[in-house]
Parts: sequence; structure tokens; C-alpha cells
Amino acid sequence: MPPARAPDDVNRAFHLVAIAASAGGLAALATILKDLPSDFSLPIALVQHVDPEHKSRVADILGRRTALRVIEAANGDRPAPGVVYVAPPGRHLEFDAEGAISLTRGQPVHYLRPSADRLFGSAAHVFGPVIAIVLTGTGSDGADGARAIRAAGGIVIAQDRESSAFFGMPQAAIDAGVVDRVIPLTAIAAALQELSEAAES
Repeated sequence: MPPARAPDDVNRAFHLVAIAASAGGLAALATILKDLPSDFSLPIALVQHVDPEHKSRVADILGRRTALRVIEAANGDRPAPGVVYVAPPGRHLEFDAEGAISLTRGQPVHYLRPSADRLFGSAAHVFGPVIAIVLTGTGSDGADGARAIRAAGGIVIAQDRESSAFFGMPQAAIDAGVVDRVIPLTAIAAALQELSEAAES
């Protein structure tokens, strides 16, 4: 079971949504983003594991399925509400001390670049309370970063087994004891809206 959180832990000002996905992730990401309104109040940064040797079409594909603006992240981008920043192939998506996006060629983590652990850890360090989502995928990427998210006062959501094409990544985060909510894919957008609205009220 995920560790319990006090009710007031979700009534805080979140600054960012960070999402990790791997195998089966493109369809899962599209499901979430299509249900978010164009005026969603938080920026979204995401890592979808892709072949590092080929140009990614993730931003284009997702952009056709949501009212949000979806772009491939670039160095120096400053996260803006309602914009989705997609990590490009072969680069870690991190944040500098000023909160701007920094794309790096640092060492792969779990043989992966971009890495969810690097995104989550950087977001927690720079922004404090953020919302992390671990979606379908194999392996354990995201579990260590999710620990940093929780330590910084954020909240971690994992996709449930039934709706995951591959449950490795969500299971790893759950097993690490750092997940606050395990919910079906189709309920994640509503949870994001609830959390963002509670932080504003």
C-alpha cells in the first residue's frame, strides 16, 4: 500500500507536473493530455523513452490530441502554464538554478537518456512541491526521482496495473514506497485538475 499522507499535503502550491513514460507511453500520454483544458494552470515536463538515434515525433503526435501547446523542449525554455515540454531524444531534461530548462548529455541512468529520475530529481530540487506521474513502462526509471519529489513536498501518482500496457515502472515506484495515489489512466487528468485547483484555492 502507498504510504498515507495528511489531507493538507495536497493543498499546497504545486509548481510543475513531471511525467515519465516508456513502453506504451504515447497512448497513455495522449489519454491524459486530451482531457486537460487549454487553461490548465501548471507547466508539464515529460520524458517518453524513445530511440535516441532518430528524430522524435512525440511532440507533434501529442500536440494533435490536446488543447494544450506541446513542444519539444529547448535549452533556456522557461516553463509556462498550459505548455507541455517533451524531452528530445538523447538528452536529459533538467532545470537550472533559475528554473529554465537545461538539456544535457550526462551519463545515461538505467541505460536511459532522457531519464525520468533526472527529470524528477531536478524538478524537486529547483521547484520544491511538484506533481510527478509514473506511467506505463518497463524497468525502474522514475522510482529514485519520485523519492526526491516526495522529500521536497510533492505528490507522486502511479498508473494502476489494469490500465498499464507494462507495469514495471509504476510497480518500481510503488515498491519504493514513494507513491501517494495508484489510479487508472482515465482518472489521472481529473486528479491533476483537482490538485492544481486545490493549490490555487
